[in-house]
Amino acid sequence: MTAELVRGQNHPLPQSRLEIRVSAGTPMVAAATLGDEQGRIHGVDWVAHPGTPTLPGLEVSRQAAADHRLAVDLDAMPEAVHRVSVLLALPTGAGGPTRFGAVPAPFVAVTGLDGTGIASFTVAGLDTESAVIALELYRRQGAWKVRAIGQGYAGGLADLFTDQGLAEARQLAGGIHEAVAQGLARSVPAPSSRPDGDRSRQPAAPALGPDQGGPASTSSGSGPVPASPYGTQTPGIPGQPAPQSPYQGGDAQPAAPTSGGGIDYSHPRRQTSAPPPPPPTAPPAEPGRPAQPVAGDATGWSMDERLYNQVWGMFEDLARTTAAYRSAVDFAESRMEKELDQVLSDPRSRIGGQGDAAREAAQARHTELVDQAQAALDRDVAQLTAESEVVEPALPPAFARWDNPVWHGYRVPMEIPMALRLGDLHLPECADLRIPMLIRLPLERGLWIDSGRGASLDGSFTDTHDMRRLAMETAVAHAARLLAVYPAGEFTVHVIDPAGSGAQALDPLVRTGVLAGPPATGAAGVTDVLARLTQRVDLVQMALRGGAPDSLPPGFDTSQQLLIVNDFPHGFDDRAVNQLRYLADEGPAVGVHLMMVADREDASAYGPLLDPLWRALLRLTPVPDDHLADPWVGHAWTYEPPVVPPGSQVLQQVLTKVAEARAKHW
Repeated sequence: MTAELVRGQNHPLPQSRLEIRVSAGTPMVAAATLGDEQGRIHGVDWVAHPGTPTLPGLEVSRQAAADHRLAVDLDAMPEAVHRVSVLLALPTGAGGPTRFGAVPAPFVAVTGLDGTGIASFTVAGLDTESAVIALELYRRQGAWKVRAIGQGYAGGLADLFTDQGLAEARQLAGGIHEAVAQGLARSVPAPSSRPDGDRSRQPAAPALGPDQGGPASTSSGSGPVPASPYGTQTPGIPGQPAPQSPYQGGDAQPAAPTSGGGIDYSHPRRQTSAPPPPPPTAPPAEPGRPAQPVAGDATGWSMDERLYNQVWGMFEDLARTTAAYRSAVDFAESRMEKELDQVLSDPRSRIGGQGDAAREAAQARHTELVDQAQAALDRDVAQLTAESEVVEPALPPAFARWDNPVWHGYRVPMEIPMALRLGDLHLPECADLRIPMLIRLPLERGLWIDSGRGASLDGSFTDTHDMRRLAMETAVAHAARLLAVYPAGEFTVHVIDPAGSGAQALDPLVRTGVLAGPPATGAAGVTDVLARLTQRVDLVQMALRGGAPDSLPPGFDTSQQLLIVNDFPHGFDDRAVNQLRYLADEGPAVGVHLMMVADREDASAYGPLLDPLWRALLRLTPVPDDHLADPWVGHAWTYEPPVVPPGSQVLQQVLTKVAEARAKHW
């Protein structure tokens, strides 16, 4: 039975040799791109198009036509290829339609070589777009799946190739249209009606995310618009700078210009070339059955990077499968409403047995569609849950929850990890499935622990005093993790607590002696700490810009610096506020990071002056809250902060080892 996909939904591929059949009401150009694990194409030789119709494992049509058959052999794909994207475009300069909104929705089917249907997708919901990624075949845990995409581009193939990272995008797009212009006269007539169902069904598209033409998500702490939990990122390897995108470019962080052995605050082990594939760890899955989950079953230079990329893949899969479920339910409801409206519009069917029968039939069709969507969601969530159960115990301390046994054997590391866990994410459709929220190191933006919201998602209410206490405890847990995952002497923490209200929560940091000094109190303490860190940023910036890092004062501390600020803006004058903004903007590039524990309403007197400060920080909450979004479809994910188990001494034990290693280092 053919799986009828909606936008974002995926389906396993039971065989490697396939045909992709395209049916349209007007001549179209069919092409395909080969992508790495991040979906990036490495050059024009990774694109199959009418001018170059054959690549290893892939063949497309040589001309524009209303009917296409693309041949795919997944076993023949190079190892570096993880995605095959099927593209459709309207020819230019032929006097025909120039936008998909003016033509019937293309229909794409994936079949076996014998014509047996596997999956199909109607590319509906397009308007001004003239090129579209119809679907993609992608490799996941050693097995291949197909996913319905339906992402259109008003700028045509040039914009599409640019979005996939191809430098020669416009030249290639022009060459493709020139190659097909001479073959339009040979286009075949419009195909016959779709063989396996009513073509008029057009599923509702899910809400667009930032990478799909929707509004970019931001978080100000006062509105409902969710912000990406990974900041300005892009799909592929998570944590990368935008365009990405929610789990999206290159992996390298630009190093500050130095001469000789200067200071480099980029991650020492971030690579710019493609990582090797994972070693074989499990036998291939039986055809038609999902692969057995294996921890670290993703590409990467190390096991930590493989686990990191695997978590990102789980995040993306859950986002997309939930989007498919919601889209299918929305479609079922809209179709039922339409059918009921038709029944009620006819006076003869409003009463009597005929009307009741029509309403029952509409409800039955609605139930059938919802049940099918629920079954697909349950299948995908079950697979992801099984994967989570394998991955979670294998995570290193930087990625692990506080209740993971890995912390009982904790030792101060010799290297900086590539990422840090800041909590968990989940969606209401599958609340039991938690996805670790991993952030790349070193931090590329500051953190804001919002102490100003007292209402939880479960309807409970936390009073102001308890909320501030929970926020400070959350900040301490984050700071303890950062101290724990850096080598001895490579991370320094400063605290500003003007009124001393965070003394109880700060006790583990103070008692173990891991702080650079006692928490600064009063206006004088605020001024002193901010002056020292501002001066540090200035010195490093001048040294790096002048190409003379050796000119820094003898004994200059080159470790990463974290400033925890509690009860802002208490104790801050205008000069201190400006210094804080300066640290938030300029500090991360030279290793000075900010963690604010604050209620934005307390600083409302500053008005829009502080808006850039809040936007520069990643907002987190001390209680579960659905303010973060994935970068694909913009789901509102529920964030849960890292919680130390009640009665556990793990945080105290870890900080004690950090302090001991710090003392030996100095």
